[in-house]
Amino acid sequence: MNLNDKKLELVYPCNWDYKVIVHKECDICDITNSVFGKREHKISKSNKSKNDKYHSYKVTTLVHNEDDRKEIFEQLKKDKNVKIVL
Repeated sequence: MNLNDKKLELVYPCNWDYKVIVHKECDICDITNSVFGKREHKISKSNKSKNDKYHSYKVTTLVHNEDDRKEIFEQLKKDKNVKIVL
């Protein structure tokens, strides 16, 4: 089954989870506060790397449309302390 030609179809607004991987010494709250400001969001610790160099978090927020969802993704990715956003 080839899903490359398929577009993700969501009904907005909806809650969306971002997986954010950061260096362990970084404060995820500082990162999310700079991206979300006063916008409501929830942070849950997810995992850590085998050597404990990175920690991952699930960050959940209400997204209003596709542009909103993608913009948050890009803002998280731009932070110098973020290794990966999924």
